[in-house]
Amino acid sequence: MASDPLPTETKYIVPALAQGLGILSLFGGESRSLTAPEIAKRLSLPRTKVFRLLQTLMSMDYLRCEEDKRHFSLGPALLGRGFEYLASLDMVEIAQPILQRLRDRTALSAHMAIRDGREIIYVSRFAARSTIASSVNIGTRFPVHATIMGRMTIFEMDDKELERLFRNQPLERFTKQTPTTLKALKAILAEDRSRGYAVSQAFFESGVSAIAAPVRDGAGKIVAAINVTAVNAHIDEQDMHGGLKDAVVEAAAEISQWLCRTATAEVPAAAAKRAKPRESAHA
Repeated sequence: MASDPLPTETKYIVPALAQGLGILSLFGGESRSLTAPEIAKRLSLPRTKVFRLLQTLMSMDYLRCEEDKRHFSLGPALLGRGFEYLASLDMVEIAQPILQRLRDRTALSAHMAIRDGREIIYVSRFAARSTIASSVNIGTRFPVHATIMGRMTIFEMDDKELERLFRNQPLERFTKQTPTTLKALKAILAEDRSRGYAVSQAFFESGVSAIAAPVRDGAGKIVAAINVTAVNAHIDEQDMHGGLKDAVVEAAAEISQWLCRTATAEVPAAAAKRAKPRESAHA
């Protein structure tokens, strides 16, 4: 498979750097190891230049030469830095582009919230492009029991966990739909659990419709929730449980997948940091 051509040389481009990065970009998918002639052919570079570039990349541990002395593959320096980058990403950074795409896909405001005790805190927001959009701000707090994003953060809790969370605390009513007893809340959570998502028509606030889904970390634990909301606009029930639900659930799953990758990356990243640099032969 031919590679993408190297960038056209200008006074702002360093050709050797572009060629070295071009070599690294060849590895991946089915091309886990390549010979020097294969690299030269794919990048349309002289073999002598490829040889020097390979030696440079190997000296920095970005590539390694395999036992047959002919094939090259990605080295520990590149893999370690990749893992470190993934491990450095926090949940909000990961969610931002996915929530933005969710907003654009549904034309509704998209949000993420985390739970802090009996409240949720909004940590990310992409307002709908329409003139009427959700006015909630990052940092806004709402009660867990009265919001569908809040319910998404607790719907897998068992009875003892729920009793500890709401111990001796009254459940304030915000609308006619708000559960005001733990028994009523548990019944709603059981329905949420059976679906894996939640929908709302004015559940917390009059004139606001919403669909929410949970976000999980690498261990499968619910760590956040996302939703889309429509203000002063009735959404057909079939749409809420159809295309809109699919969009929200898919976005939550994508965020969860990225969180799983960062969790998987943490161990290799830590190992890469602990690894001692190889001593130079000229030291």
